[in-house]
Amino acid sequence: MAYQAEYIWIDGTEPTPLLRSKTKILADDVTTPPVWGFDGSSTNQAPGDKSDCALQPVFTCPDPIRGGDNILVLCEVMLAQSNKPHPTNTRAACAKAAKKFAAEEMIFGIEQEYTMMRLDGSPLGFPKDGFPEPQGPYYCGVGAGRVVGREIIEEHTQACLDAGLLIEGTNAEVMPGQWEFQIGAADALTVSDHLTVARWLLHRIAEDYDVVISLAAKPQKGDWNGAGAHTNFSTKAMRNDKDMKAITAACNAIGKKVMEHVTNYGHDIESRLTGKHETAPWNKFSYGVSNRGASIRIPWQVEKTGRGYAEDRRPNANMDPYTVTRLLIETVCG
Repeated sequence: MAYQAEYIWIDGTEPTPLLRSKTKILADDVTTPPVWGFDGSSTNQAPGDKSDCALQPVFTCPDPIRGGDNILVLCEVMLAQSNKPHPTNTRAACAKAAKKFAAEEMIFGIEQEYTMMRLDGSPLGFPKDGFPEPQGPYYCGVGAGRVVGREIIEEHTQACLDAGLLIEGTNAEVMPGQWEFQIGAADALTVSDHLTVARWLLHRIAEDYDVVISLAAKPQKGDWNGAGAHTNFSTKAMRNDKDMKAITAACNAIGKKVMEHVTNYGHDIESRLTGKHETAPWNKFSYGVSNRGASIRIPWQVEKTGRGYAEDRRPNANMDPYTVTRLLIETVCG
């Protein structure tokens, strides 16, 4: 029996690319999804007179929404004529860096925050007129008036599990309507692929509830936390040492390339990294144990054992995981 393959890719929208997808019907004897074309002029990836782009499948998993034999197919965007990576294809550059420094065995875990919004642009859980009580009871909260959108969370979590994605957990965040899920730990390409598919599933499930998923860095102005994608990273040396030397060396290396990282960590980062609301200033670098006001936090248990991982708290919720993991690989390992 024929089955459906949902081809998913990242488009060329600026300043923050969008996810796109379309469905291909495959015969039951087709076990490997083929390369497929699309109109790049409609996704900000090609001019109208040379509009063809190609979708190269790179990762497949079961489709938890359609079920059955149906699959999700994550793709890289390629130039149709040359079969070279499209300029918007950041995955190709990430793959190159990961291969170059493969001996370092760098792994990542990403904490994806996001905000549920009504169709009118207001955060879910905010009164129609005015504001809710100040942040405080919402983080990891329970109960009506403190938590909204849990039905979407539960459905999304199960969908990620059914798809075989490396989801590690979920929690309500500091602002009403704001949530988080974690993906990892895995190498750069795996964690980025799984995060991208998990993002698509979140958008697709929320669609059924007339809820918009926002990855904006500061979805609600004022005295509210922004939304980030804290990126945990660890090399083989960081995991094996017992004296913190590899971890502090990694932090010091990152501290020498502050602007190179920050300018590639997601749109509107200045509005989120203000030095308030559990952030460091966007143009200053620091690291410290248990310090959520630092650029990089070293967990207390890592200091106790002298080895493990560190958390770059600067990436925005709208960051490109392929770019962030590539930069960390090149800076820490290079």
